[in-house]
Amino acid sequence: MRAYELILVLRPSLKDDERKKLMTTIKDYLGKPEIVKEDDWGQKTLSYSIKKETSGHYTRLMLEMEAEIPADFEKRLITSDGILRHLFLRREKSDRKETKKAESPKVVSVKASADKEKKAAPKPKTKVKKINKKK
Repeated sequence: MRAYELILVLRPSLKDDERKKLMTTIKDYLGKPEIVKEDDWGQKTLSYSIKKETSGHYTRLMLEMEAEIPADFEKRLITSDGILRHLFLRREKSDRKETKKAESPKVVSVKASADKEKKAAPKPKTKVKKINKKK
């Protein structure tokens, strides 16, 4: 199976049901891929205007497919009115393992990490000498 990542910037004026309908049509373009993870990053301001829009709704799809991507897939994304920008990447298998590891971070208590810092950093021993300046 091949792993892919699709990041979309959608028009902020789309309603929730229109956004869901657009996502299902995109999945249909691909031929019903296996969705590993779907993230909705929400609405964020853009650093520059795209198609006269100053903000966009970000969505990320991590998916796997047996077949190759249809030749006209990117053309359909570009011509779609609801999509401002897209980024479509083919991921390596090692990348998928790293994302799964990154999703489950190790929890360490603040007190335990502070105790380690105290033990790890010994206090330097310095001697202060006074210098008398005579005029």
